[in-house]
Amino acid sequence: MLIQRLISKAVNFAATQAKVVLITGPRQVGKSTLLKMLYPNYTYVTLDDDYELDLALNDSVLFFRDKKLPLIIDEIQYAPKIFRALKLHADNLNQYGQFFISGSQTYELLSKSVESLAGRICIIEMSALSLREIYNVEFNKPFLSTDEYLTERGNELKSYQKIWDTIHRGSMPKLIDRSINWEWFYRDYIKTYLERDVRQIINIRDLNNFKNFMAVVASRSGQMVNYSEMAKDSFIDIKTLKSWLSVLEASGIVKIIHTYSNNLINRIIKAPKLYFMDTGLMCYLTGWITPQSAQVGTMSGAIFETFVVSEILKSYMNAGIGTDNIYYYRDKDKKEIDLIIEKDNVIYPIEIKKGANVDRHWADNFKVLDKINGKTVGKGAVICLADKKVAISDSVDALPIEYI
Repeated sequence: MLIQRLISKAVNFAATQAKVVLITGPRQVGKSTLLKMLYPNYTYVTLDDDYELDLALNDSVLFFRDKKLPLIIDEIQYAPKIFRALKLHADNLNQYGQFFISGSQTYELLSKSVESLAGRICIIEMSALSLREIYNVEFNKPFLSTDEYLTERGNELKSYQKIWDTIHRGSMPKLIDRSINWEWFYRDYIKTYLERDVRQIINIRDLNNFKNFMAVVASRSGQMVNYSEMAKDSFIDIKTLKSWLSVLEASGIVKIIHTYSNNLINRIIKAPKLYFMDTGLMCYLTGWITPQSAQVGTMSGAIFETFVVSEILKSYMNAGIGTDNIYYYRDKDKKEIDLIIEKDNVIYPIEIKKGANVDRHWADNFKVLDKINGKTVGKGAVICLADKKVAISDSVDALPIEYI
């Protein structure tokens, strides 16, 4: 089943802005499929091919000499030395969009590419499928709880049936095929990730230790990062934990959300929160093996919150917009707001609730933002499982998940 990827427009635009376009993202999110679909006439080569990899590693001159431009190079992280040769070829071209490179190991890719191709490269971060893509919704604006956004989004709503089935199954494109066994897929996914990505980035003898660490992190998705507790539960020291967590983040497995703060807020908690980007992987690692158990289990709130946050992040990524303007709020009085989105000096508070019956107290904590001088508080939203949009107050709506 071929799914139209909403990030396509951003990729095409990037090709008009730079000689080299780098597509990064976790394994199996569809990077290669996207590039082949968008640019069927480009020469395609993958460094999964032993012959091509040997050339790239040992004779980059010959590697490029027998390749007709424009060119797609997949799994480029396996040959980091090739970036220097790529720079020389890019400098000899006047046309933009002649090289597309992609790979799943963003940690290594970004460090090498930024160093070698500064000023010559556009970087696009790709995620797994969004709900909009799964349900073939063409709307591609980033989520924002303004009246204008809600009106436009409301014109293209589609009902999401059996949402917990989708949350549990995850958003990997291959899993759209219901004949693919969920448990086998994630078992093999983790094995490949550990053996091909993690082992290449860090020196680790026992990959089971890293897998156990991933399970600890998954169990804390949606929580503030507590390095001491996570290190203790992972049986590693804090230095190792921070290093391994950076690998998960750079690989696109998790996203770190920082606290919203400025010089006028002196009671803010500075610890960031982390979220898995794929709730299917999160459920597999934490042992929720059916949609029913995920929905009613002790982690159901965290799983739903993780899903909503990942969908909001995807809406920005698919539009080619960065996510640095997305925060969360928590102060020393334990007042917390799940997300704050800032745009044009306006801050928009977002709360996430898995309930279907709207509670007007859900947005009570939004009031703490009124104390922030120099900022305008925009319309807030509570994203939940209600079946329709409900006004909680003049400035806050409860929104079905379909509005993301």
